[in-house]
Amino acid sequence: MGNFSTATGTVTFVLMIVSRYIFAKFGWGVAAAITPIVILITGATFFSLILTPGVWEPVLAYLGFTPLFMAVLVGAAQNVFSKGAKYSLFDPCKEMAYI
Repeated sequence: MGNFSTATGTVTFVLMIVSRYIFAKFGWGVAAAITPIVILITGATFFSLILTPGVWEPVLAYLGFTPLFMAVLVGAAQNVFSKGAKYSLFDPCKEMAYI
């Protein structure tokens, strides 16, 4: 659990630095859309690994992974990146929209 919190903090910190440039170049609308896009991509990958493991099996076997192990890694990445994007991009956009 400590590694998960460390990874979430690191991703959030990096995204806080990058978010300054995202807000300046693209505005708060694009920045707010990044969080749902991250969740959509990682969620679709996670559920495709769970529901259709046979599709992924040749590629993952070549890499030395099983679909279940990769689903665990993608699920952990989804939690880390979605929390990081929410904390650093979505929440500041929400505050900007209230102002």
